[in-house]
Amino acid sequence: MSRDPELAAWLIRQRSVIDERVHARLGAAVPSAAAPESEALRRFRSFAASALLRGRASDPALDGLRADERSVASLLGTWSEAAADVAGGRSEEVRAALEPLLSRFRAALRATTPVRRKSGAPRTARRAVMAAIDRIADVFLAVDVATGRIADANPAAGAILGVLRDELLEADLSTFAAPDSAERWRDELDAMSEGDEPRRFEAALRDSRGVRVDVEVRATRHLARARALAIFVARPI
Repeated sequence: MSRDPELAAWLIRQRSVIDERVHARLGAAVPSAAAPESEALRRFRSFAASALLRGRASDPALDGLRADERSVASLLGTWSEAAADVAGGRSEEVRAALEPLLSRFRAALRATTPVRRKSGAPRTARRAVMAAIDRIADVFLAVDVATGRIADANPAAGAILGVLRDELLEADLSTFAAPDSAERWRDELDAMSEGDEPRRFEAALRDSRGVRVDVEVRATRHLARARALAIFVARPI
């Protein structure tokens, strides 16, 4: 696939407008924010934005997702059509760009369905935790310790760093590290790659305008799909 950063940025900017169209179409049938279908949609949006920005689609991040495949396919289809409606004269262009990404995401979800069914009931507690993380005021960043790239973030992280949450995904953590704290962030990533002891430290981030944000950070390690993530929860000081 070819890179289309303009479309990726447009989808991010128009997210709330597209969501309003989805609500108008589905009415009371719209899943709650903590529902697994809503989590699947959030992951698809991140997957699509990353693929369009980079010009290639990595495997969708589906670890821990336990959602009904048909319900997810229906919701994603409605979201895709809503995006095309919002695009107006560019509707066919948007459909053409999203269709292969929808197909890949649905295929990946279908492939994992047997594993999820064998492992028991849906992890409603985990979904509640993710919804709570989205609501907290502290910065939440999950960073791949091997690459230094941000695998997940919450809206508060985007607000403090002056970007939309989806723009943080797959970005290098060093992009948002204050110059005099870059080495400290690297050291903490190295520590998370070598051990699982929780850590606390002070460092500094910088927002999209280059403004310094001093933070107090709690760091833990989490293993997901055979990769180690450093979980940084940072509070401005």
